Amino acid sequence: MSASSEINADFPAKLKPLFRPHRYKVLRGGRGGAKSWGIARALLILGASRKLRILCTREVQKSIRDSVHKLLCDQIQSLGYGTFYEPQQTVIRGLNGTEFIFAGLSDQTAESVKSFEGVDIVWVEEAQAVSDQSWMILIPTIRKDGSEIWVSFNPELDTDPTWVRFVENTPPDAVVIEMSYRDNPWFPEVLEKERQHALATLPKAEYDNIWEGKTRPAAKGAIYAAEIADAQTDKRIGNVPYDPLLKVHVVFDLGWNDAMAISLVQRSTSEIRVIEYLEDTHKTLDYYSGVLREKRMNWGQVWLPHDGVAKDYKSGKSAQEIMLALGWDVRIVPKMDVESGIKLARMTFPRCYFHKAKTERLVACLKNYRRHISQTTNEPSQPLHDAYSHGADNFRYLCISADHMSNDDWGQEDEFHDQTGRNPIGGY
Repeated sequence: MSASSEINADFPAKLKPLFRPHRYKVLRGGRGGAKSWGIARALLILGASRKLRILCTREVQKSIRDSVHKLLCDQIQSLGYGTFYEPQQTVIRGLNGTEFIFAGLSDQTAESVKSFEGVDIVWVEEAQAVSDQSWMILIPTIRKDGSEIWVSFNPELDTDPTWVRFVENTPPDAVVIEMSYRDNPWFPEVLEKERQHALATLPKAEYDNIWEGKTRPAAKGAIYAAEIADAQTDKRIGNVPYDPLLKVHVVFDLGWNDAMAISLVQRSTSEIRVIEYLEDTHKTLDYYSGVLREKRMNWGQVWLPHDGVAKDYKSGKSAQEIMLALGWDVRIVPKMDVESGIKLARMTFPRCYFHKAKTERLVACLKNYRRHISQTTNEPSQPLHDAYSHGADNFRYLCISADHMSNDDWGQEDEFHDQTGRNPIGGY
């Protein structure tokens, strides 16, 4: 077969933009929508019409079996391109010099990704798992004139980097196509039976995510999944402005190599308003104090976790002592074990309101806060310690402290004491 031979290939009508020039071509949706199938066919046809270098990638690719290599090989046979394309173990080559290469994004660095600079088209498959760091490395590297980035994914959370980057904040010269089983005229009967069974047996949110391509309210198995879903339904994640008549309380989860997580909270009668969230690493308490002071808010108390009274071996001072010296009214979060704190947080959740833009990272942490699953028993145990746990710990401290937060200038100094018998604002 020659590259110029005509191919009679079927495509869903929605996929016609794949053959028009755009910097970004984004396909999102549920199972059975023919997203990957359509992209594979389109790339093979384009690669047969002119010489292209095409990178097929995903966040994690431990071996070629994790890639779309087999899907492309299947479509080569389906399209009748068997004499034009030569599939090899780690690459697919066409007679005209077109080349498909495969790599995992998480393995790339700013240096190694430079080898992709001459790529004409990148296909990022299962893009719901791609990190913001991977996007920040990849996109500036694909800089050849006329180069394109193709993205396909089944959405997970509306806080995932891919969703935020391409759906909520769609870049210029992007076409975003939502696909479902309804858009696939060749949707097979076996999948239709699966879909009907899922519709009858799965919770609506689960079905909508798998088959309709809707985002989940929280990650599968998330500890606060129901609470986050209720907060979205009740519209408690939205515009929550700073009220200068109310005190702003600052809740810390201390960290250095791990993240330092900081919530800014206002309390109005029973409402708990989380108006801002900060997270960073390798910054000192005096740095954070300066950041907070620059906001010029009506400050209340600073709430530190129980390890805030422990002296650092390098400085000989505790976080409590440092913040007191910086002029803050410091309190220690009442001690409570993690499981009891999670229960209290669940009970407190209905009173909480979140500023959508300024607490986006905190909400993402709560959506992704999950338990460790034993590989031997498949049973959940303690919460995972990961990139999301610091924000979730901060929220737990917030909920434990919330009913002690005062809008009075004199506070509630005698309401409770720490385990040493000292007043937690620093008195001895």
